[in-house]
Amino acid sequence: MSYLSNLYRVRFGEDDIKRKEKVWKVLCEQFFQKFIPENATVLDIASGYGEFSRYIVASKKIAIDLNEESRLFIDKGTDFYLTSADNLNMIPDGAIDVCFSSNFFEHLPSKDAMNNVLLEAKRVLKIGGLYISMQPNIRYEPGKYWDYYDHILPLSHMSCREAFLNSGFEVVALYDKFIPFSTSSKLPQHPLLVKIYLKIRPLWRIFGGQFLLVARKIK
Repeated sequence: MSYLSNLYRVRFGEDDIKRKEKVWKVLCEQFFQKFIPENATVLDIASGYGEFSRYIVASKKIAIDLNEESRLFIDKGTDFYLTSADNLNMIPDGAIDVCFSSNFFEHLPSKDAMNNVLLEAKRVLKIGGLYISMQPNIRYEPGKYWDYYDHILPLSHMSCREAFLNSGFEVVALYDKFIPFSTSSKLPQHPLLVKIYLKIRPLWRIFGGQFLLVARKIK
């Protein structure tokens, strides 16, 4: 068993995975789908347990991760590659409409590594294509941010924005507080309550511990 496989088995029990699954279904159907046309080609970067690619509707879905066990959770209709996000050689230039990653950049070893990831994502995106990123915000959760053994790179919504701008993206949306820091938060997680939470934005200001950034490839 690899380091990543073992770490995520330690971190997420069966109940955690089931809870995440329900939350992600609502997030995809009620929020993220509005950014993604049904005829789009989508790249799920650091796909983990595959919740995003499982519940988002798109004509073609590709998932990548460094954890070999991620393959076990990916739906048959999604192409999976065991690779790092700075090595997308299997994807031609300009083939992707939307890149998506969640809770990913904080695991990278350096800002240089993040720059390489962004440049590779930019290469595979079409002109006008989007990169949607959801991340824990160190500005609002400076303590919890370091409770995870594999968190390395500290990022706020503003520093992440600068990274995308520096890589030649246009940032088209930025929510400094979006959803709670983790699915183990005290916020009620019944699907109906998650739907209500997404519709009442003042709740984001109270409970939000993750930011959401949407960037566009402009050239």
